Amino acid sequence: MTNQQMPSGHSLERQPLSLLCLAALGVVYGDIGTSPLYVMKTVFDPIHGLAVTESNVIGIISLIFWTIMIVVSLKYVTLILRADNHGEGGIMALLSLASSSVTDRPRLHNILFLIGAFGAALFFGDGVITPAISVLSAVEGLEVATPLLQPYVLPITVIVLIALFMLQQRGTGGIGALFGPVMVIWFVSLGLVGLINIAGAPQIVAAFNPMYAFAFCISNGWLAFIALGAVVLAVTGGEALYADMGHFGAKPIRLAWYGGVLPALTLNYLGQGALLLSNPSAISNPFFLLFPSWALYGAVALATAATVIASQSVISGVFSVTRQAIQLGFLPRMQIRHTSERKIGQIYIPFVNWTLLSVVLMAVLGFGSSSNLASAYGVAVTTTMVIETTLTFFVLRYAWNYPFLLGILVTAFFLTIDSAFFSATILKVAQGGWFPLVIGSVIFFIMITWSRGRQMLVDHLRSVAIPLQSFLESLIAHPPTRVAGTSVFLTANPDGVPHALLHNLAHNQVLHERVVFLTVAYQETPWVPVEQRISIKPLMENCYQIMVRYGFKDEANLPYALELCEPHGLVFEPLRTSYFLSREIVVPSPGTGMSLWRERLFAAMVRNASNAAEYFKLPANRVLELGARVEI
Repeated sequence: MTNQQMPSGHSLERQPLSLLCLAALGVVYGDIGTSPLYVMKTVFDPIHGLAVTESNVIGIISLIFWTIMIVVSLKYVTLILRADNHGEGGIMALLSLASSSVTDRPRLHNILFLIGAFGAALFFGDGVITPAISVLSAVEGLEVATPLLQPYVLPITVIVLIALFMLQQRGTGGIGALFGPVMVIWFVSLGLVGLINIAGAPQIVAAFNPMYAFAFCISNGWLAFIALGAVVLAVTGGEALYADMGHFGAKPIRLAWYGGVLPALTLNYLGQGALLLSNPSAISNPFFLLFPSWALYGAVALATAATVIASQSVISGVFSVTRQAIQLGFLPRMQIRHTSERKIGQIYIPFVNWTLLSVVLMAVLGFGSSSNLASAYGVAVTTTMVIETTLTFFVLRYAWNYPFLLGILVTAFFLTIDSAFFSATILKVAQGGWFPLVIGSVIFFIMITWSRGRQMLVDHLRSVAIPLQSFLESLIAHPPTRVAGTSVFLTANPDGVPHALLHNLAHNQVLHERVVFLTVAYQETPWVPVEQRISIKPLMENCYQIMVRYGFKDEANLPYALELCEPHGLVFEPLRTSYFLSREIVVPSPGTGMSLWRERLFAAMVRNASNAAEYFKLPANRVLELGARVEI
C-alpha cells in the first residue's frame, strides 16, 4: 500500500499506547473537555428561574455527573465503541453498519440511510455552534478579570475565529503535536482548581449519590425538566469518542477517558458546585471564579487555547464528513486539498471552510454571548444522540445478531434518556434552538436533492445508452483508424457506451489501440482493501472494463488504481494514456421527477461541482472533457 492510499489514522496504531492516549486527549476530548466553561452558568441562567440553593446545586451536580456516566461512560465508551466498522467509527460508519445489515429489506435500508443522512447534516450545525460557543465562553473570562474589558469580548472572539479558519488552508500538522500537551495542562488545571474549591465545601461530594438527582427532579418538576436542556451540554462532544475511533483505536480512547478526562471533569463540576455553596453570587461565571484573581488572565489564555483545539477538531470533522457524504453520493464534488504529505486524513475544503466561518461569525454576532448560544447548542446534539441510539438497535439486532428483546431493552434504556434531553432542548427552539436545526435541515435538503437528482440522471442515461457489447461488435465490423496509446473513458454505466466515446469518434474519427471503460463504485464501508480495489473484464479487440471500488473514507486516485492493473497484464504508461470525461449539462424540465425548482437547484449544483479530473487525481495535461445536454 502506498502512502497515498493508507488510511489516515491507521499509521497511529503503530505508536506507543501512551502517545495514542496523549493524542486522543488533544483531538477527541476538546469539545466535552471545554463544556465546564458554560454548563453551570447556563443551568442557573435567571431566565430559567432556578434558584441557587444548596439542594438545587447538589442536585444539579449529581444530575451532571450521572448524565456523564450514563451517556458517555455507559453508552459511548462501553457500548457504541464496540461498533467497529473496519476500524472506523462515527455516524457514517454506524449508518453503514446498520444499513448494510438490512440490505434484504430495501425500504428499511432506505429509511435508515435517510435517518443517518439527517444525523450527518446536523453535524454541520454542530460545526457552527461549537467554535462559536467555545471560543466566546473562553474570551468572556476577561469580563471576570475586569469589567472594563467587556466591550472587547466580541471583537477578540471574532479575531480568534478568523485566525483559526485562516489557519485551515495551511494545515494543522505543525501545531497538532501541541494539542495533546495543551489539553493535558487543561485537564490538570480543571481537576486542580476543582479539588481546591471542594475543600471549601466538602458536602458537595454528596452529589455522587444519584438520589440527589432524583430528589432535584421530583421537587422542581417543570424547572428540573427545563434544566435538562442545559445539563445535556455537559456531554456535548461525547460522540467524538466514537467518531475518532479510527484514528486512535478504542483502547486509547477508553484509557484517556477513565484515566484523565472523567476525573478532571468530575472534580471541576464538583468544584463549581462547592463554590456556589460557599458563594451563590459566583453564578455570574462559576468556572473562571474557581481561579484565584492572580491566575485569571492565564486561565483565560489556557481556556482560549483549549477551545481553539476543540473547534479545530470539529472543523476537521466537518471536512471529513463532507468528503464521506460526497463519496456516498449525498453532496456534489468539491475541491479538496491535502495539507499533509504524510497523513492523507488532513484535508482542507475551501468552500466548506469559508462558508462555515461566515455562519460562525453570524452566530457569534447574532447571539452575542455564550449563554444565548447555549440555547442553540443542545437541540442538534440531542437529535444526533437519538439518531445514533436508534441506529445502534439495528446494529445490535441485525449486524451482531443479538436477541430482539435484548436489543430493545438496551436501546430503549438509552433512548429514554436521550428522548428526555431531546424533549427539554426542543423547548429552546424559539430561543435559538432553531439555528442549528435550520442549518441541518438546509444541508439535509441539499443532500437528498443531490442524491435524488443523481439517481434521475443515472436512470436517464441508462435508458438512452447504447449497449456497449453490441456497439463494440459493430465498431469492430467497421473499424475506425486506431492510433497509438490508451484511452480511458470514465463512465457511471459500465454496460453503456460513454458519451465521450461517441463524441470522440464523431469529431476525431479515431480509436486508440487500447480502450478502457472505467467505472468508480463507492461501497458502504469505510475502506476497501487494495487487493479488492479493482476488477478487470476483457472485452474484444484490446478493449477492457475496469471497476474501481472505494470506501467512503478512501482517497480516490485513479492513476494509482490503474497501477494495480500491472500484475494482471495491463501496464499504463502515463505519457501514452489519455482520459476522456463526459460532463453532463443538466436541463431541468417539467415531468415526473422532482419539482422544477429542485431540478434547477440540482442543475446549479452540477454546474458548480468540482472538476472530476482534479477530484480523481488525473493529470491535467492528459484529460479531455466532452459535454452533453441532458434533460431530466
